[in-house]
Amino acid sequence: MARERIISTQSTGAVEDVFNHALRPERLAEMVGQRSVIEKLSIAIEAATHRGEPLEHILLDGPPGLGKTTLAHVIANEMGAKNTRVTSGPALAKQADLLTLLTQMEAGDVIFIDEIHRLPRPVEEFLYPAMEDFRVDFTIDGGLGGRVVNFALKPFTLIGATTRAGMLSAAMRDRFGHQHHLEFYSTEDLKRIVQRSAGKLDIAGDGEALGRVASRSRGTPRVANRLLKRVRDFAQVRADGQLTADVVEQALDIQQVDSMGLDELDRAFLRSLIEVYGGGPAGIEAIAATMGQERDTLEDVVEPYLLQIGFLIRTRQGRQATKAAYEHLGLAVPADSQPGLF
Repeated sequence: MARERIISTQSTGAVEDVFNHALRPERLAEMVGQRSVIEKLSIAIEAATHRGEPLEHILLDGPPGLGKTTLAHVIANEMGAKNTRVTSGPALAKQADLLTLLTQMEAGDVIFIDEIHRLPRPVEEFLYPAMEDFRVDFTIDGGLGGRVVNFALKPFTLIGATTRAGMLSAAMRDRFGHQHHLEFYSTEDLKRIVQRSAGKLDIAGDGEALGRVASRSRGTPRVANRLLKRVRDFAQVRADGQLTADVVEQALDIQQVDSMGLDELDRAFLRSLIEVYGGGPAGIEAIAATMGQERDTLEDVVEPYLLQIGFLIRTRQGRQATKAAYEHLGLAVPADSQPGLF
């Protein structure tokens, strides 16, 4: 059985989703970080509200765990939507699945489609007239006896979320009036998020302790809240429920999360690259074979954060470790290292 990766940016399931939902902000004014996106959305929402029109469709892209679902619910609240319907690309396997959702929408409602890049092509094309003209044409019964029925839809706002914007077709992307990219959060913003979550969970902790949780959260609110839960559990069992910097250090040492937010899989990747391949360049297939991991796991789960913090670079020849990676692992930097990397 695979070991849970505590610093994974992916949701661990329904239980965590319910937990995070309780910690979500409900209004734009409560949102932390993503300042440029929030400002643009607040202007668009205010303008649409004054005109009495539904907000133009919105596309949110960025790595998992940055709050795309949260932001969708906040937008719906700001627009006064009666209903917010949540689904995902893989769940809409056929046109009838989407038709059911669309025909249930009331004027001004919001539909949120996560992983929208995974919509099957027939479903995606079925969505085009719904987004543009608030209508759909549905074929009842196939073959010679089939007939097309036109359904008029009430004006709604579609919010699509994707972690892979490059996989969206140009036709789909162009139908979104607003397109926003979510960035990783700064440590200061994450500290504010952790402080808010700690308040809602009635966790007593000083600023330094909560700051250390934030600094190891890989720029991601979902990871920050998950680490906060683990630290809370440790404090309740070993430290009378009080969060201090030392308690946080002890709790995260047990979880094998170091000062930069790296876990054992991250460190194993870097060690394989440095110790087996001399720091690189090395192909991802070779590294995956050495580690006994799937290539997709390394590319989607490990590499993004290592690239973000400057421990890894991608070259035409393959992956290469930087001086910062050597220093973090306490390894000697090779004398013949390339100046551009070090």
